[in-house]
Amino acid sequence: MNRLEGKTALITGAASGIGMETAKLFASEGAKVLVVDVNDSEGEQTAAAIRDSGGEALYQHADVSSSVETEAMIRKAEEKFGALHIIFNNAGIMDSRDDNAMVTEEDVWDLTMAINLKGVFLGCKFGIPALQRAGGGTIINTASFVGLMGAATPQIAYTASKGGVIALTRELAVIHARENIRVNALCPGPLRTELLMKFLDTEEKKQRRLVHIPMGRFGEAREMAQAALYLASEESSYVTGTEFVVDGGITSAYVTPE
Repeated sequence: MNRLEGKTALITGAASGIGMETAKLFASEGAKVLVVDVNDSEGEQTAAAIRDSGGEALYQHADVSSSVETEAMIRKAEEKFGALHIIFNNAGIMDSRDDNAMVTEEDVWDLTMAINLKGVFLGCKFGIPALQRAGGGTIINTASFVGLMGAATPQIAYTASKGGVIALTRELAVIHARENIRVNALCPGPLRTELLMKFLDTEEKKQRRLVHIPMGRFGEAREMAQAALYLASEESSYVTGTEFVVDGGITSAYVTPE
């Protein structure tokens, strides 16, 4: 039996990267998937690829920093699929202007917080009642290893936003633990995704990250999708409030490899 048979999943940031890989994987495991993004063309492509493979998926445009659009995406999932069981609050940005506290502009800080942190809050604000109506479910919030430790390449707003996601996740997990609702933070290490590669835009910046990763390589989006599948499935039925770290060992490394 497929691991997500009979479940409906909503995935934000699903037009590319982790979200796209997770949408396809969840669908292959039997879930009906609402693909959510602001990139309409690629979001529609993700949903179409799932349908072409025999899965069930629809696309919904939503800016996760907007309460109106976030509420609408939750409503669409319930209306189209009958119930909502899995929410993957994955949408996020990494602004190339994000740097140390002295030079990062307030608008960069505000935009990063609006999408990376407020977006997760809104997804939970409007999504948790839907999970309650379904009799329970699971929420996965994309955080980052930088929420647990400092980043070698300064990105103060991003790091702070991901630390906030981790704290938010813990509290929600505690509040809703006896309602059959689990909430976990997925903390990827550095990934070979468009998002990070645009930020690490020189070979020097890439090497500054790679030198700290014991496995010596960037992670792949599909590896994060596999981790998300575990958190979404009943295999993780006793797992809530965690920082689920999938990082090639970077948070365990305290010396620079030779």
